[in-house]
Amino acid sequence: MTTAFILLAIIIVVALAAYAGYLLIKVRKQEQLQAKLKQEQADAAKAKANELLDNIRYIATAMLEERCELSEGVMRIVKLSQLVGLSELIASQYPATFQHFEVIKAHPIKEQRKALEKQQRMKLDFARMRSESELEVKILEEAKRLSELNSESLH
Repeated sequence: MTTAFILLAIIIVVALAAYAGYLLIKVRKQEQLQAKLKQEQADAAKAKANELLDNIRYIATAMLEERCELSEGVMRIVKLSQLVGLSELIASQYPATFQHFEVIKAHPIKEQRKALEKQQRMKLDFARMRSESELEVKILEEAKRLSELNSESLH
């Protein structure tokens, strides 16, 4: 009878060990899957950030080639830098761009602009043009540097 109990105990221990091994393998596979998903998300985020940086470079180049108005380019560059999450870092390196953005960021566009009285539109245009004329040279210098921006220079 004791042999039967010993044999039964051995069978139970082996069964529990096998089940524990199965669970351990399952946990490792799950950890590998999570690591793979985390890496894929990181790669996707990096690709998106690189795409946004490409857009910033393109807009800066368009500003230099006068294919894009200064204020429009500034607005787009700052908004894209906010999407990338680098607005504070870029703001410190490109102060004129962000200084002009502070002047124009609240200016209405499209239908909202059309709804304004003519005098109010002229007042906003005057503020924008004054800022553009004061900062144009600096903004274009910054646009030159932005057109050559790469992800390594941001870290």
